[in-house]
Amino acid sequence: MIVVTAPTGQIGSALVRRLLEQDEPVRVVVRDPGRLAPDVRDQVEVVTGSHAEPAVLDQALPGADALLWLVPPDRSAPDVREHYLRYATVAADAVRRHGTGRVVGISSAGHGWTEPAGVLSAAFAMDEELAGSGAAYRALSMPFYMENLLGQLDSISGAGVFSLAAPADRPFATVATADVAEAAADLLTDRGWQGQGDVPLFGPDRLTPDQMAEVMSGELGRPVAYRSLTLEELAAGMRTAGARDRAVRDTTDVFAAHAGGIYDADWAAARLGSTDFAAWCRTVLRPQAQAHPAWR
Repeated sequence: MIVVTAPTGQIGSALVRRLLEQDEPVRVVVRDPGRLAPDVRDQVEVVTGSHAEPAVLDQALPGADALLWLVPPDRSAPDVREHYLRYATVAADAVRRHGTGRVVGISSAGHGWTEPAGVLSAAFAMDEELAGSGAAYRALSMPFYMENLLGQLDSISGAGVFSLAAPADRPFATVATADVAEAAADLLTDRGWQGQGDVPLFGPDRLTPDQMAEVMSGELGRPVAYRSLTLEELAAGMRTAGARDRAVRDTTDVFAAHAGGIYDADWAAARLGSTDFAAWCRTVLRPQAQAHPAWR
């Protein structure tokens, strides 16, 4: 039995389908079972509730030999590290109680980075907690998700601009969530690994943001430009949107760490996914951009 947390998100939903296609028995932990696709709901065991609750995990883990652990984002959380550790502590305790053999965590690349890195540092703290649970543990470790760019559909579809707090001419590490789901499925169905470790997973491209804009332009059939933000501009924009000071600091720390090379060592040795940026723009970005109200 494989237990999947956060099964309605981009990674979890794709992962569950992959596991079912491989005839794996799957149990999901979900707050709202109504968000599961009907054909999926009919093929999985459902435990209703939050995987931050020990009682919910006590329903989910009996008989499970593998667990996919994903901490859901919470922009209202006052401290992202405490948010991750709250989930991780509950998970590690439950894994010990039930003797779950293998755990795969959705984490960040850049293990060993010692400077503040916002949510990335929080993910590293989660990994440490789960690695101490007694289970074999793999931290599936990624850079920037391509799907994060969907948060800029207004600007991409309307103004033909996307922005990051990253230099225009330096390669920017990305990965598609479909490739994350594939790698997670491989780990969860492989009964042979033991011990603890991290598995960096990156997309196959080494594109700069300027090159990403060129690819977007070609796939969307209209010009798209890249705008490089300073950390100060990023912070100001977040504050204007109502973000708390801690959230602003956590986000700017992520981009400062990226500029400082947090992903460089992992990028050189990572497993490479199959989805290049052009394919992602063609299959994911373009349909959503063209359906957006700002598209003209």
